[in-house]
Amino acid sequence: MLNYVRWYCLEADRWNYDELDADGWAVRHVEVRAAGEVILAAASLAEVLAARDSGGAEAVRHYERQYGVVPEAPLPQPGTGVEPPVEEIAAEDFEKLWRVARRHLD
Repeated sequence: MLNYVRWYCLEADRWNYDELDADGWAVRHVEVRAAGEVILAAASLAEVLAARDSGGAEAVRHYERQYGVVPEAPLPQPGTGVEPPVEEIAAEDFEKLWRVARRHLD
């Protein structure tokens, strides 16, 4: 089962939106600069792995320059009291943001 969350990084003034698998690992990741709502990333773990498998490290670097980086550690689940707080969002809201972000970065 997938879970959809967002969390705010104060130091970077950035909202992070993630589609998480059952273990809390990001499957897809979107970053939006809070000031000005500038899209910084819209990365997919499946696409990173496909780039690695088809083109090696150079293909991964190219992918990450265009779409950003998927977090490399599991995120805490919503309501666990961690800082910054992670809050659950609707799957539909994530999908809408994902489509907008990908169009912007393509």
